[in-house]
Amino acid sequence: MAFSPSTPITGATVAGLTSPTYTIVADVPPNATSRQYAVTALGGTQTGVIAHGVASPFTITAHRPLAYKGLGYVDPAKGIRGTVPKNVHKVITRKGVIPLAGNSPVVMVMTTEISVPAGADLADPLSVKACLSAHLGAVWAQSSGLGDTVVTGIL
Repeated sequence: MAFSPSTPITGATVAGLTSPTYTIVADVPPNATSRQYAVTALGGTQTGVIAHGVASPFTITAHRPLAYKGLGYVDPAKGIRGTVPKNVHKVITRKGVIPLAGNSPVVMVMTTEISVPAGADLADPLSVKACLSAHLGAVWAQSSGLGDTVVTGIL
């Protein structure tokens, strides 16, 4: 898998955090088709934020399909095919957050799911990459606004 982020990760701009960075180390993934990293140290100003621990995890995991799906049968007489299967990849970040002062952390989960129609990796790889580029660029550019939305509920 080509997912191997370098350390430290430079965090996106989010109101309330100043120059956030995240030092990561390889962790044991949940299965053989995943890679996982734990955030072991924080950089910049992140008052009140804590790094990974047993009681308050902070991990980033990338998953690929266990078995990739092919395009499947195409009726040569009609030139059409049935349903196009999708190969699903995911990046999941887990972070322990405190729901109420004085309480123990509860795990917050953020998932990006990438469902690529089988065959697009060969027939249209640049469009697949353009989709990723636009999505991740929009999320990166709006990270502070998304942070405000999930905290205030105002979109």
